Amino acid sequence: MADVFPKILGVSRIPVSPWLEVVARDVQFGSGSPAETYYAVAQPDYVVALAITPDSRVLLVRQYRPAIERFSLELPAGMLDPNEDPRTAVARELLEETGYPTKTIELIGKGATCSCRISNTTHSFFVRTGERVSNFTEEPGVSVSLASLGELRSHLLEGAFAEQTHVGVVALAAARGLIEV
Repeated sequence: MADVFPKILGVSRIPVSPWLEVVARDVQFGSGSPAETYYAVAQPDYVVALAITPDSRVLLVRQYRPAIERFSLELPAGMLDPNEDPRTAVARELLEETGYPTKTIELIGKGATCSCRISNTTHSFFVRTGERVSNFTEEPGVSVSLASLGELRSHLLEGAFAEQTHVGVVALAAARGLIEV
């Protein structure tokens, strides 16, 4: 039986925090070729909510992102806890970040977050919410806002969304006929 390439010859992991590790993979691309080392960031899977409130507005969060040294407007999102179901995680994140409970939830899609550098999966959901809980307090550094679909389109086109993964969630939701932007 012939060897199948590319072939992973070795993997090493360097923990950085409870939420991140650096992974080095030694990959051989052909018989007799030397191994090349490729680095990736490993994180828990990620969930994103394109959430629509009872008055048909989109929930957004604005927060400072040290990695890009600026504020970013984003969809509510977060990482899965160990052994957590993605639907449970997105409902939890939505409530924690915005104070809005989930009424209905539909999978938009799932795929690699960044196939060249991050080894996790993004699970995106279309959510219809209930009314905001009365005793909700915003997390420090996170501000919640609402936008019409037209305002969402403007935010996307003006570059207010720094997270291209979230732009992809909106595009996929539009392609599935869940929203019009």
